Amino acid sequence: MAGSYARRFMMGNGNSGFSEAGLRRVRDVLARHVDSGKIPGLVALVGRGGETHVEALGTMRHDGGASMSRDTIFRMASTSKPVTMAAAMVLLDECRLRLDDPVDPWLPELADRQVLRRIDGPLEDTVPARRPITVRDVLTSTFGLGMDMTALGTPIMGAVFEQGLTPNLPEPMPEPDEWMRRLGTLPLMHQPGEQWQYQISSDLLGVLVARVTGQSFETFLRERIFDPLGMKDTGFHVPADKIDRLPTLYAPDPQTGEFLVWDEAEGGRWSGPPAFQGGGGGLVSTADDYHAYFRMLLNGGTHGSERILSRPAVELMTTNRLTPEQNAPRTAMARDNVHISFGQGQHGGWGFGMAVRTYRGDYAPIGQFGWDGGSGASTYADPHNRLTGILLTQVGASVPGPVRLMHDFWTTLYQSLDD
Repeated sequence: MAGSYARRFMMGNGNSGFSEAGLRRVRDVLARHVDSGKIPGLVALVGRGGETHVEALGTMRHDGGASMSRDTIFRMASTSKPVTMAAAMVLLDECRLRLDDPVDPWLPELADRQVLRRIDGPLEDTVPARRPITVRDVLTSTFGLGMDMTALGTPIMGAVFEQGLTPNLPEPMPEPDEWMRRLGTLPLMHQPGEQWQYQISSDLLGVLVARVTGQSFETFLRERIFDPLGMKDTGFHVPADKIDRLPTLYAPDPQTGEFLVWDEAEGGRWSGPPAFQGGGGGLVSTADDYHAYFRMLLNGGTHGSERILSRPAVELMTTNRLTPEQNAPRTAMARDNVHISFGQGQHGGWGFGMAVRTYRGDYAPIGQFGWDGGSGASTYADPHNRLTGILLTQVGASVPGPVRLMHDFWTTLYQSLDD
């Protein structure tokens, strides 16, 4: 049974607001997923008040190897988005960025945009943008270009892939100035501010922060977010002296479920500094590092005696920022593609860089915020219950297994509440 290779950690004293029976169920349900053979290993963290509960189950490889441990480093994929957004919030707090200023002074490649007449039309069939792209458009993922799963096969999506503007392709993304040059050659899919679109805005954010600050995106994040929070294992690559803590990442065959290696630790995509520090999906981290970040958000921007972000900045990030019209494509993606997303994404709203629950569709209450990652990561905080949950594994969402694990983790987490 999984119990023979599981490790359990508890911190804190007194009544945590979790029931012992409920926490046993969390462990049993997680162990069931590992015992199924579909999830080689995982690390799960539950935090509430001063109490932290961690489970580390299974192994680093699907065929065995070292055991998962509390300090295992994972590829965070799209759960990078809520964390990298904090860099922009620092700049807003310091008035080095303003929400409704055009981005042209820092991102001249995006000045004077053309916009497709139709999403599926030829790239030359365009009209001028009605207005410049603003900082707000980038932070809300509405600047006009992104990953649109409903538009696969169109000329514009083909061009996005051909130009190497998204991660997870065989070729890595180019360095930021070249990435911006390529981005600037494409028309927008929608008018600025019109519709939410996924991914590209989060990577664009990193370029914007670097150009405003004159530092690399990672350097600014490290100085202003990671180091103050003690996030010592978070960054855009894994140094050689920590590479043994990075598991193999699998993207199983969707038809057969066979474990296909998507990224090895040694010599893999995260074994050296990348040309492009991707705010949309480039981070590696640990359960404890992410717990520190989301707990800071729950604390209104403070960590111990230090203020990282202002309370209004946190409130702006973690509450819905989209109109129903802007959010319509996200709603449709979650509602109409359940067979592809396995039920992911049905939260309702979107803040800055993360989902926000605006209706109660499952066990989680309105106001919960966070996001999931295609590499098997799920990270949310819940202000109502003062609760943080971090689930990390090494199986990509090419199959239902890791997403079903996420759903079960959150169900059992909420059933364990005892107050």
